[in-house]
Amino acid sequence: MTSTLIKHGMIYDGSGAPGFEGDILIEDGKITEVAPSIEKTGARIIDASGKAVTPGFVDIHRHCDIAPFIHPHFGEIELAQGITTTFVGNCGLAPVPSVPEWRKDLYDYLEPVIGKVPDGLVFETYEDYCNALDGADLPINMGFFAASDSIKVALKGFGNKAYTQEELAKAQEYVKSGLEQGAFGVTLGIMYQPECYSNKEELAAVVRAASGQGGLVCTHIRGEGDSLVESVEEVIDVAARGGVSLNISHLKATGIRNWNQKIFEAIDKIEKARKRGQDVTADFYPYDGGSTTLQSLLPPTVMKDSIEALVDSLSKPEGKEYLRSELKKSHQGWDNMASSIGWNRILVSSVNLEKNGFMQGQTIGALAEKLGYEEPSDLVADLIAQEKGKVGIIVLSMSQEDVDTVARLPFTMLISDSLYGGDGKNAHPRLFGTTARFLNDFVLKRRVLSFEQAIHKMTGMPASRMGIKDRGFLKEGYQADVLVFKPETFLDHADYTGKHDLCTGMELVLIGGETAFENGVLMDRSRGKLLRKS
Repeated sequence: MTSTLIKHGMIYDGSGAPGFEGDILIEDGKITEVAPSIEKTGARIIDASGKAVTPGFVDIHRHCDIAPFIHPHFGEIELAQGITTTFVGNCGLAPVPSVPEWRKDLYDYLEPVIGKVPDGLVFETYEDYCNALDGADLPINMGFFAASDSIKVALKGFGNKAYTQEELAKAQEYVKSGLEQGAFGVTLGIMYQPECYSNKEELAAVVRAASGQGGLVCTHIRGEGDSLVESVEEVIDVAARGGVSLNISHLKATGIRNWNQKIFEAIDKIEKARKRGQDVTADFYPYDGGSTTLQSLLPPTVMKDSIEALVDSLSKPEGKEYLRSELKKSHQGWDNMASSIGWNRILVSSVNLEKNGFMQGQTIGALAEKLGYEEPSDLVADLIAQEKGKVGIIVLSMSQEDVDTVARLPFTMLISDSLYGGDGKNAHPRLFGTTARFLNDFVLKRRVLSFEQAIHKMTGMPASRMGIKDRGFLKEGYQADVLVFKPETFLDHADYTGKHDLCTGMELVLIGGETAFENGVLMDRSRGKLLRKS
């Protein structure tokens, strides 16, 4: 029996309780004792004097669905942040299921979010995807959701028509198939095409397939700006009708005119649902800017059934003129970022074509002026047409006060919502630094939360929400996913300017009791495993 003994650390067990000085004994990958003082002959000793000892961080929202197969730095990025477990298939977006008719369109649509799916890497079923992950070297643990938006693409493509009854039954079967393979629930992407065309009845029918089988839906709501409150009400109703628990992804209020107002109205709706007995939680990331695709700037009336049709439309003068006119109108349930925050708060973060590489890190407004566009939306049209939609953007759309308000809520968890599209040179800083920024800025600098509260939001709370029974806490019988670090030297180094250095200061990461990462070096790329909902 192999034994490791962590001595003299300040232990934060993931429960939200204050830290205490003590020892942790690990045997054969599991925690067997946590006590003020432990002795074990022959054990490997780790001296954690003056350091925090916490559970591995659990990030329930990253878009690293295919990163194990294509991303050369997958594992380093995450473990440098202390992330030992993550979940994919978020926002209704995933590379599975896929069908030959719509596979290319789906993978092209997803590219700014998850990265380019290589030729030959095909996930037709959840079984295909699980088999691929089981066969890959996983540096961290990964769980997955059944993604409803991708399910709808597999059945209908990107059109705006509702499911027929036959198609709806097939969508439910897809959800059930994902759950049978171990999915931890179902996700919705109501902001994204084609699910943006779905109504409450259709959404409730889809998620009902998860009722009684874990029963959790995580959702990107329809609108996070002017329609935030109505969108929160919508998903609360959808979850109630579907008989499932609800987690609202990246809860926030976007648009300058909505700051310091809408978020309180949305929180009130959630708290009233919770008082009625409905199981509702939310998550957030510790930044005032979000990240999405350039296509999300297009009103639903401008979108087409395929990327080819959209490119054809936006390449023509009348298509550009139509985009200009539609951006001046109000569209129910859709956030108009161009008007709510302005073109100078929208940055290009990833492109495909080398000739457009200079655009990365610059705002749409600045680029339009530099390139001689009278109307920035014409640049958006040209860029979507040239890149065939494969453009990522960063939107500086939130107020720090609102982010702090969400962080303080007792029912919210930390996520990164990291995107893996593009070459990473101008990725959102949350890809590289979420956890360190949260502890450094929200805890040590500004004292928005206590250290133990913050650790709970990154460990025990998300693990419990996902129904993981053996991770997220430093308790006897739990898997020994353990971090050792000095909080004051655990720092993030990524920002909106394109700086994307890894976090520093994470001294030791154990996964299953074995060293996965130590002092900035990835020691073992195969310590993680695919987690399945039992």
